[in-house]
Formats: sequence, structure tokens, C-alpha cells
Amino acid sequence: MTESAVVTYARGLLGRVLHGHDVAVRITEVEAYGGINDPASHAYTRTARSEIMYGAPWRLYVYRSYGMHFCANVVTGPTEEASAVLIRAGEVVDGIDVARRRRPAVKDVALARGPGNLARTLGLTLDDLGTDLLAPDGVRLGESPAGTPDISAGPRVGVSKAADVPWRFWITGDPTVSAYRRSPRA
Repeated sequence: MTESAVVTYARGLLGRVLHGHDVAVRITEVEAYGGINDPASHAYTRTARSEIMYGAPWRLYVYRSYGMHFCANVVTGPTEEASAVLIRAGEVVDGIDVARRRRPAVKDVALARGPGNLARTLGLTLDDLGTDLLAPDGVRLGESPAGTPDISAGPRVGVSKAADVPWRFWITGDPTVSAYRRSPRA
């Protein structure tokens, strides 16, 4: 697979703050998915679940994973190409007490480590599907940080197709980044 615009968007999300329901998380790890051109993407085959990915960019794509966890993606477009970026991990920078209530008995560094944990920490549900992340309030993305963090890249976690594509990006050395786990089906 050739590198696409979604990779640029993915790298650009690192360090931005995602505001949820009374909690804000600085994004430290993401994965890019190239939509109709990426066999690992939910949008590779158009379904009712992935329909949001074919629409306007900067919308929140929330879905259930393993029937119990929610995961959050930023739709990047272009429209009909269906590219999106999975938010894999982050550091809680506001609302730490709320985050601790949502994930009790977890060390602060791990509150938003992993996509399901991140969504839970932010209080995201299917009710947030389609949210405009550039809106001035509610669930939203903050501005890009000043400066560019040191970024590492590697293969995406847990995908069985295009498993070696290095479209997982993280802030180098950040302790909130999740561990790499290759899918046994890859």
C-alpha cells in the first residue's frame, strides 16, 4: 500500500487534545486506515457501520469492539474515500478525577492506554457517532500543539490484513502508549 493523506492526518493528531465528556486527553498514539484502499479498514467494504466514514471529514466514528468496548476514530476523508484515524492512546490532561471514576484501580498513566480504555475514559458512546470534532464545544479536538513531537512508526495492532503496513504512530518514549500486539490471524 502506498502512503496516503490519512498518514499525514494521523501524524498531525499526535499531541492534540481530544475533549470528551468532562475529560480531556492529549493524543499519544494513533493508527491510520486508508478506507476503500486499505483491506484492514472497516470501510474497505461499505456497510451500515462504516457509512459515517464515507461522509464529511472531522467527524467522530465510534463503534463497538468485541461487543463491549467502544473505539473512537477521526474521519479524515476525502469524502467517499472513507479514510479515518483510530485514536489508540493518550494522557489525561483534564478531568483526572472523572477519568479515575470511569476506570477505578488503574494507574493514571494507563487510564487512556488502548482504544477501548481511551473511549471509556472520555465517556464516549454510540451517542457521539457523527459528532463534528471541529465544533467549539462538546466532544471536540483542540488545536494542534506548537512544535512537532518526536514520532515513531510501526505496524498496526491486531489487524489480520495489511498487518505489516507501518501506519501506527506514537509519540516516542511516551509512557501512555500501548504495547504492540500482532494479530494471531495475520
